Amino acid sequence: MTNDTGMVNAYVEGAVELDVVTSGIIKQRKTLLGPAYRLLYERPVHFVRGEGAWLYDPDGNAYLDAYNNVTSIGHCHPAVVAAVSSQMATLTTNTRYLHDDVLIYAERLLATMPAEIGHLMFTCTGSEANDLAVRIAESCTGGQGIIVTETAYHGVTQAVSRFSPSLGKNVALGVNVRTVPAPDIYRSPTGDVAAEFTAHVESAIQDLKRHGIKPALFICDGIFASDGVFDAPAGFLKGAVDAIHAAGGLYIADEVQSGFGRTGDAMWGFQRHGVLPDLVTMGKPMGNGYPVAGVAGRPEVLAEFGRTARYFNTFGGNAVAARAAMAVLDVIETEDLLGNAQKIGIYLKEGFRSLAKRHPAIGDVRGAGLFLGVEIVSDRSQKIPDAAKTSRIVNGLRDERVLISACAKSANVLKIRPQLICTQSEADLLLEKLSLVLTRLS
Repeated sequence: MTNDTGMVNAYVEGAVELDVVTSGIIKQRKTLLGPAYRLLYERPVHFVRGEGAWLYDPDGNAYLDAYNNVTSIGHCHPAVVAAVSSQMATLTTNTRYLHDDVLIYAERLLATMPAEIGHLMFTCTGSEANDLAVRIAESCTGGQGIIVTETAYHGVTQAVSRFSPSLGKNVALGVNVRTVPAPDIYRSPTGDVAAEFTAHVESAIQDLKRHGIKPALFICDGIFASDGVFDAPAGFLKGAVDAIHAAGGLYIADEVQSGFGRTGDAMWGFQRHGVLPDLVTMGKPMGNGYPVAGVAGRPEVLAEFGRTARYFNTFGGNAVAARAAMAVLDVIETEDLLGNAQKIGIYLKEGFRSLAKRHPAIGDVRGAGLFLGVEIVSDRSQKIPDAAKTSRIVNGLRDERVLISACAKSANVLKIRPQLICTQSEADLLLEKLSLVLTRLS
């Protein structure tokens, strides 16, 4: 369900009866942390331990985590734990001293991107990264206009929340922000989502100009994660990127959710579309649980910002963060997690499509690698979104100890992000439990 903040699949106080212990923790949480925090699932889950693709509650029950893309190489991965522990025991300071590791990591990470992207600036979170990227874009272009998709999520800082429509109707968008429909091939009136999406971005550019606002940037993630997971056809972004460039603005690839091998066929989501970003933002899976994030960009784009502004970040890119991030890159490479994401992603997509033959509630299956969307409808012929059934499926899976969530403008798409280490047996369990829940609901 979507609550009054626009959050999909949120716990709603009083909606269901909870056990005494869970109710007590929720009450204490609200007392100590205040009213703004939200919880997932009708019956929130209490976890005390994680390992690999699994989370464990206080009674030792194991839950398959098919949603958390923070620890994308697995909960408590030994390589990351060892790297962080060792460096924490050696040195951690602010980032205004010289240190080799941050340079070694920057060189390694930039090597995974197009050669034109030559600088990497560090932050602690993806929200911070997108905040910094906007500052850079405004400095480079002299503009302030921002174009995003209708249900995009890019972060929670004051500036970034103003172009994160998925935060809900109570979080106002900036007057300099224009939204465009997501590239939804399932409901495309023409079947040419590239042309449609380009036209929408061009229209947004013209509307900004009509209101005396110079375009600064178009930002999206490569899989349109919050809009409903749209991946096809690869390459449909090119026209939109060309349009913002023609208007004097920048294209920012938000790789917080689609980066670090998530889509399987490439390290970065934008690479599936054959486009060159001006800036690339990243976070969440970068440190597999340790807070590290950043902005990579073309040197000419960063030049004016570097000339006129002084940037530093007390914790962003510190020695511990660099070691955690390097360990993540090591694991992705040595365990061939791109290959695994592609293989298991194809297996899961085929499995979801097989389920669709037996369950008419599944209207569409899409995604790339281990980032998948399953659209739930009440009428397949009319493609009518069914948010209520989507919520029941998500919560039904939670009761079967499988964790996913939901997304999209109509809150009717199952948002599925298994860890990159997901095995075929774990994929089989996910498919088995989804089939069980769908059968029960039908």
